Amino acid sequence: MMTTKWRTEWKPLAAIGGLFLIFYYLPINSLRLEQALQEALYLTHWYAREHVILCLIPAFFIAGAIGVFVSQASVMKYLGAKAGKVISYSVASLSGTILAVCSCTVLPLFAGIYRMGAGLGPATAFLYAGPAINALAIILTARILGLEIGIARAVGAILFSIVIGLLMHFFFRREETERAEVEMALPEEDNVRPLWKTTLYFASMVAILIFANWGKPDELTGFWSTMYSIKWYLTGVSAVALAVMLIGWFEIRWWKIALVAAVTLVLALVFPEQPLAAFAAAVIGLSVITASHTGESGEWFSQSWGFAKQIMPLLFYGVMIAGALLGRPGHEGLIPSEWIAQAVGGNSIGANLFASVAGAFMYFATLTEVPILQGLIGNGMGKGPALALLLAGPALSLPNMLVIRNILGTKKTIVFVALVIIMATISGIIYGSIFG
Repeated sequence: MMTTKWRTEWKPLAAIGGLFLIFYYLPINSLRLEQALQEALYLTHWYAREHVILCLIPAFFIAGAIGVFVSQASVMKYLGAKAGKVISYSVASLSGTILAVCSCTVLPLFAGIYRMGAGLGPATAFLYAGPAINALAIILTARILGLEIGIARAVGAILFSIVIGLLMHFFFRREETERAEVEMALPEEDNVRPLWKTTLYFASMVAILIFANWGKPDELTGFWSTMYSIKWYLTGVSAVALAVMLIGWFEIRWWKIALVAAVTLVLALVFPEQPLAAFAAAVIGLSVITASHTGESGEWFSQSWGFAKQIMPLLFYGVMIAGALLGRPGHEGLIPSEWIAQAVGGNSIGANLFASVAGAFMYFATLTEVPILQGLIGNGMGKGPALALLLAGPALSLPNMLVIRNILGTKKTIVFVALVIIMATISGIIYGSIFG
């Protein structure tokens, strides 16, 4: 009896004891600890301001829409465990490339397609491809860090997404087979609306996500600069298209949409330098409209809110820990930046492995990995470790891992993270030996 009780109670006892020891020996007067706490709050503050409204909330709505408006049969046809590998992995990689989101924004979308029946392999390929295969980031890498590392990053990221997906499917093929058999027994679902309508509906939301987060380029001329200058006009056009579809196809009262649009327009005109105000008003209005609707739109909000409740707390928790340990770009947390710079010099296995692990646990917003690497290379970072960090960093982060564990479970998460780190390390060693 005592043995059984001990087996069930040792984990909470160890957690309580560990927490007690941490607080008992906490160096309250330590300057580095104070700085680490500040960095945790600063990074979380920055994350809340820069990513939640523009990135995560649109991603939650897209994920919720996948659960309501995309039939399980459609997901299984292109991404299911029984789908052809060429089709499923091509769709997964291409979808991630088009979205070009960060390691946290991709999570609601990954959860949506996985729960709707996507195979583990294609789903994890999509999970890696979303943040890793970012066309703008690869172009910026080639321009600032050199053409050869830009090409290596592009080729490596594409191969990674496919190989990691295939390996995840192979390692868990028994579970995937059982899952596929259960899904094959499900009845066919009737399509509520034609495919072209569903495609336009999702395209409008993806366009909002992409244009609202279009980053400012370094140069003031050219295509990227032009796109940045009109990003909010393109976001507005995409939002109008979504509003028309909500009225015409989802039976939402036109005057409700008109009221939200009017408030959004007024805020955009009164506060032209604060586009977040207008965007937030549109998000709140859409939430109120869909939450009060009894049809499909109400279910859309319920699904989106479900993802938000599950993912948001873990993300903020992970961002705070990442900030405390590693700080923001240009600032230090508990781990001194000199240690990292010294550990990634040369092209040894240890240097590449350290770069992969450090990159995997750090949080990189889209495009921020390039200036960070520029500084590290200036402090002596080798070319191999630089590529290793580029291949592991944008696709993973501590907040990202916490959420993946909640979706896939501990075992699959450990395997996924280990695959990314190992492949990034090997790629860094090969690249460093050739171009170092």
